[in-house]
Amino acid sequence: MHSPRVGLFVTCLVDLFRPNVGFAAIKLLEKAGCQVDVPTAQTCCGEPAYNNGDLENSRAIAKQVIENFNQFDYIVAPSGACAGMLKLHYPQLFQDDALWQAKAQAFAERCYELVSFLTDVCGVTTVDARFEQTVTYHDSCSGLRGLGIQAQPRQLLKNVHGLKLREMAEADVCCGFGGTFCVKYPEISAHIVSDKVANVQATGADVLVAGDMGCLLNIAGRLKRLKCSVKVYHVAEVLADMTNVPAIGDVQNRKKMENG
Repeated sequence: MHSPRVGLFVTCLVDLFRPNVGFAAIKLLEKAGCQVDVPTAQTCCGEPAYNNGDLENSRAIAKQVIENFNQFDYIVAPSGACAGMLKLHYPQLFQDDALWQAKAQAFAERCYELVSFLTDVCGVTTVDARFEQTVTYHDSCSGLRGLGIQAQPRQLLKNVHGLKLREMAEADVCCGFGGTFCVKYPEISAHIVSDKVANVQATGADVLVAGDMGCLLNIAGRLKRLKCSVKVYHVAEVLADMTNVPAIGDVQNRKKMENG
Protein backbone atom coordinates (compact mmCIF):
# COMPACT_ATOMS: atom_id res chain seq x y z
CA MET A 1 0.00 0.00 0.00
CA HIS A 2 1.53 3.31 -1.10
CA SER A 3 1.82 6.33 1.18
CA PRO A 4 -0.93 8.81 0.33
CA ARG A 5 0.24 11.82 -1.66
CA VAL A 6 -0.97 14.97 0.08
CA GLY A 7 -1.00 18.44 -1.39
CA LEU A 8 -0.79 21.00 1.42
CA PHE A 9 -3.01 24.01 0.83
CA VAL A 10 -1.07 26.45 2.99
CA THR A 11 -3.72 29.28 3.12
CA CYS A 12 -3.03 32.99 2.70
CA LEU A 13 -2.92 33.83 6.40
CA VAL A 14 -0.48 31.04 7.22
CA ASP A 15 1.74 32.03 4.29
CA LEU A 16 1.76 35.73 5.14
CA PHE A 17 1.55 35.76 8.94
CA ARG A 18 2.43 32.33 10.38
CA PRO A 19 4.59 30.06 8.18
CA ASN A 20 5.37 27.99 11.27
CA VAL A 21 1.86 26.53 11.01
CA GLY A 22 2.64 25.28 7.52
CA PHE A 23 5.84 23.61 8.66
CA ALA A 24 3.98 22.09 11.63
CA ALA A 25 1.35 20.71 9.27
CA ILE A 26 4.02 19.08 7.10
CA LYS A 27 5.65 17.52 10.16
CA LEU A 28 2.34 16.07 11.37
CA LEU A 29 1.39 14.73 7.95
CA GLU A 30 4.77 13.11 7.36
CA LYS A 31 4.65 11.48 10.80
CA ALA A 32 1.27 10.09 9.80
CA GLY A 33 2.92 8.39 6.82
CA CYS A 34 2.01 10.82 4.06
CA GLN A 35 4.12 12.11 1.18
CA VAL A 36 3.64 15.86 1.31
CA ASP A 37 4.08 18.42 -1.45
CA VAL A 38 3.37 22.16 -1.43
CA PRO A 39 2.49 23.40 -4.92
CA THR A 40 4.19 26.76 -5.42
CA ALA A 41 1.51 28.04 -7.80
CA GLN A 42 -1.22 27.97 -5.16
CA THR A 43 -2.94 31.19 -4.18
CA CYS A 44 -6.07 32.12 -2.21
CA CYS A 45 -8.94 29.61 -1.98
CA GLY A 46 -11.32 32.34 -3.15
CA GLU A 47 -13.43 32.54 -0.01
CA PRO A 48 -13.25 36.36 0.43
CA ALA A 49 -14.54 36.86 -3.11
CA TYR A 50 -17.18 34.15 -2.66
CA ASN A 51 -18.48 35.61 0.59
CA ASN A 52 -18.85 39.01 -1.07
CA GLY A 53 -20.77 37.72 -4.08
CA ASP A 54 -17.95 37.94 -6.62
CA LEU A 55 -18.72 34.57 -8.20
CA GLU A 56 -16.84 35.25 -11.44
CA ASN A 57 -13.52 35.68 -9.69
CA SER A 58 -14.37 32.88 -7.25
CA ARG A 59 -14.80 30.48 -10.16
CA ALA A 60 -11.55 31.62 -11.77
CA ILE A 61 -9.65 31.06 -8.52
CA ALA A 62 -11.31 27.68 -7.95
CA LYS A 63 -10.32 26.47 -11.41
CA GLN A 64 -6.64 27.21 -10.90
CA VAL A 65 -6.67 25.62 -7.42
CA ILE A 66 -8.30 22.45 -8.78
CA GLU A 67 -5.78 22.25 -11.60
CA ASN A 68 -2.76 22.85 -9.34
CA PHE A 69 -3.82 20.16 -6.87
CA ASN A 70 -5.29 17.65 -9.29
CA GLN A 71 -2.43 15.13 -8.99
CA PHE A 72 -2.81 14.46 -5.25
CA ASP A 73 -4.69 11.72 -3.39
CA TYR A 74 -5.74 14.30 -0.79
CA ILE A 75 -5.72 18.06 -0.37
CA VAL A 76 -5.25 19.18 3.24
CA ALA A 77 -5.49 22.68 4.73
CA PRO A 78 -4.67 23.82 8.30
CA SER A 79 -7.89 25.83 8.31
CA GLY A 80 -11.54 24.93 8.64
CA ALA A 81 -12.53 28.02 6.66
CA CYS A 82 -10.35 27.27 3.64
CA ALA A 83 -11.03 23.54 3.78
CA GLY A 84 -14.74 24.32 3.92
CA MET A 85 -14.44 26.50 0.84
CA LEU A 86 -12.65 23.76 -1.08
CA LYS A 87 -14.89 20.93 0.08
CA LEU A 88 -18.33 22.51 0.35
CA HIS A 89 -18.46 25.58 -1.87
CA TYR A 90 -16.38 24.70 -4.93
CA PRO A 91 -19.06 22.30 -6.26
CA GLN A 92 -21.71 24.98 -5.66
CA LEU A 93 -19.80 27.46 -7.82
CA PHE A 94 -20.24 25.36 -10.97
CA GLN A 95 -23.88 24.31 -10.82
CA ASP A 96 -24.40 25.70 -14.35
CA ASP A 97 -21.27 24.08 -15.79
CA ALA A 98 -21.51 20.29 -15.89
CA LEU A 99 -17.85 19.71 -16.80
CA TRP A 100 -16.40 21.87 -14.04
CA GLN A 101 -19.05 20.83 -11.55
CA ALA A 102 -17.89 17.23 -11.95
CA LYS A 103 -14.25 18.29 -11.57
CA ALA A 104 -15.06 20.37 -8.48
CA GLN A 105 -17.02 17.52 -6.90
CA ALA A 106 -14.23 15.01 -7.46
CA PHE A 107 -11.76 17.54 -6.05
CA ALA A 108 -13.96 18.32 -3.02
CA GLU A 109 -14.16 14.66 -2.04
CA ARG A 110 -10.39 14.64 -1.53
CA CYS A 111 -10.24 17.83 0.59
CA TYR A 112 -9.85 17.85 4.38
CA GLU A 113 -8.99 20.12 7.27
CA LEU A 114 -5.66 19.11 8.83
CA VAL A 115 -6.70 17.70 12.23
CA SER A 116 -9.77 16.01 10.78
CA PHE A 117 -7.57 14.36 8.15
CA LEU A 118 -5.08 13.14 10.74
CA THR A 119 -7.76 11.56 12.94
CA ASP A 120 -10.54 10.57 10.55
CA VAL A 121 -8.45 9.45 7.55
CA CYS A 122 -5.00 8.57 8.89
CA GLY A 123 -6.28 7.15 12.18
CA VAL A 124 -3.91 9.21 14.34
CA THR A 125 -4.93 9.00 18.00
CA THR A 126 -1.89 10.45 19.74
CA VAL A 127 1.10 12.67 19.00
CA ASP A 128 4.63 12.80 20.36
CA ALA A 129 4.56 16.32 21.75
CA ARG A 130 5.07 18.08 25.07
CA PHE A 131 3.42 21.35 26.09
CA GLU A 132 3.33 21.95 29.83
CA GLN A 133 0.63 24.59 29.83
CA THR A 134 -3.05 24.93 30.65
CA VAL A 135 -4.86 25.30 27.34
CA THR A 136 -8.34 26.27 26.24
CA TYR A 137 -9.72 25.58 22.75
CA HIS A 138 -11.85 27.79 20.49
CA ASP A 139 -14.04 26.11 17.85
CA SER A 140 -14.02 28.06 14.60
CA CYS A 141 -17.41 28.46 12.94
CA SER A 142 -16.41 27.01 9.56
CA GLY A 143 -14.65 23.98 10.99
CA LEU A 144 -17.34 23.20 13.53
CA ARG A 145 -20.53 23.89 11.60
CA GLY A 146 -19.30 23.21 8.10
CA LEU A 147 -17.04 20.21 8.63
CA GLY A 148 -18.02 18.77 12.02
CA ILE A 149 -14.63 19.39 13.62
CA GLN A 150 -14.96 19.39 17.41
CA ALA A 151 -13.88 16.14 19.06
CA GLN A 152 -10.85 15.58 16.81
CA PRO A 153 -8.54 18.38 18.07
CA ARG A 154 -9.50 17.71 21.68
CA GLN A 155 -8.70 14.03 21.31
CA LEU A 156 -5.17 14.83 20.17
CA LEU A 157 -4.59 17.71 22.58
CA LYS A 158 -5.46 15.51 25.56
CA ASN A 159 -2.61 13.20 24.58
CA VAL A 160 0.03 15.96 24.50
CA HIS A 161 2.40 15.41 27.43
CA GLY A 162 1.96 17.99 30.20
CA LEU A 163 -1.00 19.73 28.55
CA LYS A 164 -4.09 20.43 30.65
CA LEU A 165 -7.19 21.15 28.59
CA ARG A 166 -9.68 23.48 30.26
CA GLU A 167 -12.88 24.19 28.33
CA MET A 168 -14.20 27.74 28.14
CA ALA A 169 -17.85 28.75 28.20
CA GLU A 170 -19.35 29.11 24.72
CA ALA A 171 -16.30 27.61 23.02
CA ASP A 172 -18.45 27.09 19.93
CA VAL A 173 -19.56 30.74 19.64
CA CYS A 174 -18.09 32.97 16.91
CA CYS A 175 -15.02 35.08 17.76
CA GLY A 176 -16.25 37.99 15.62
CA PHE A 177 -13.76 37.61 12.76
CA GLY A 178 -16.01 36.12 10.09
CA GLY A 179 -13.70 37.00 7.18
CA THR A 180 -14.79 40.40 5.91
CA PHE A 181 -17.47 40.65 8.62
CA CYS A 182 -14.94 42.26 10.98
CA VAL A 183 -14.21 44.90 8.34
CA LYS A 184 -17.84 45.62 7.49
CA TYR A 185 -19.08 45.63 11.08
CA PRO A 186 -16.09 46.50 13.29
CA GLU A 187 -18.09 47.58 16.34
CA ILE A 188 -20.13 44.37 16.42
CA SER A 189 -16.99 42.32 15.78
CA ALA A 190 -15.15 44.04 18.65
CA HIS A 191 -18.04 43.30 21.01
CA ILE A 192 -18.12 39.62 20.02
CA VAL A 193 -14.38 39.13 20.38
CA SER A 194 -14.40 40.92 23.75
CA ASP A 195 -16.94 38.37 24.98
CA LYS A 196 -14.70 35.60 23.67
CA VAL A 197 -11.67 37.03 25.47
CA ALA A 198 -13.65 37.22 28.72
CA ASN A 199 -14.51 33.53 28.39
CA VAL A 200 -10.88 32.68 27.69
CA GLN A 201 -9.72 34.57 30.76
CA ALA A 202 -12.37 32.96 32.96
CA THR A 203 -10.77 29.55 32.40
CA GLY A 204 -7.46 30.67 33.89
CA ALA A 205 -5.71 29.06 30.92
CA ASP A 206 -2.22 30.16 29.91
CA VAL A 207 -2.78 29.49 26.21
CA LEU A 208 -5.57 29.65 23.65
CA VAL A 209 -5.45 27.34 20.65
CA ALA A 210 -7.66 26.97 17.59
CA GLY A 211 -7.49 25.66 14.04
CA ASP A 212 -8.04 28.83 12.00
CA MET A 213 -5.59 31.69 11.62
CA GLY A 214 -8.39 34.24 11.12
CA CYS A 215 -9.85 33.45 14.53
CA LEU A 216 -6.42 33.30 16.14
CA LEU A 217 -5.27 36.66 14.76
CA ASN A 218 -8.54 38.28 15.76
CA ILE A 219 -8.52 36.94 19.32
CA ALA A 220 -4.78 37.54 19.76
CA GLY A 221 -5.24 41.14 18.68
CA ARG A 222 -7.97 41.72 21.23
CA LEU A 223 -5.96 40.03 23.97
CA LYS A 224 -3.06 42.38 23.26
CA ARG A 225 -5.28 45.47 23.28
CA LEU A 226 -6.71 44.44 26.63
CA LYS A 227 -3.17 43.68 27.90
CA CYS A 228 -4.01 40.04 28.65
CA SER A 229 -1.13 37.61 29.17
CA VAL A 230 -2.78 34.62 27.45
CA LYS A 231 -0.63 33.27 24.61
CA VAL A 232 -2.11 32.16 21.29
CA TYR A 233 -1.01 29.24 19.08
CA HIS A 234 -2.44 27.28 16.17
CA VAL A 235 -3.37 23.74 17.22
CA ALA A 236 -0.93 22.31 14.66
CA GLU A 237 1.99 24.06 16.37
CA VAL A 238 1.11 22.44 19.69
CA LEU A 239 0.52 18.99 18.21
CA ALA A 240 3.78 19.13 16.22
CA ASP A 241 5.78 20.27 19.27
CA MET A 242 6.70 23.48 17.45
CA THR A 243 5.85 26.20 19.97
CA ASN A 244 9.45 27.39 20.37
CA VAL A 245 8.52 30.58 18.50
CA PRO A 246 6.80 33.78 19.65
CA ALA A 247 3.07 33.33 20.16
CA ILE A 248 0.65 34.65 17.53
CA GLY A 249 0.29 38.39 17.91
CA ASP A 250 3.41 38.70 20.07
CA VAL A 251 4.89 41.46 17.88
CA GLN A 252 7.53 42.69 20.29
CA ASN A 253 9.01 39.24 20.82
CA ARG A 254 8.93 38.54 17.10
CA LYS A 255 10.87 41.74 16.38
CA LYS A 256 13.42 40.81 19.00
CA MET A 257 13.82 37.37 17.41
CA GLU A 258 14.24 38.86 13.93
CA ASN A 259 16.82 41.36 15.19
CA GLY A 260 18.77 38.64 17.00
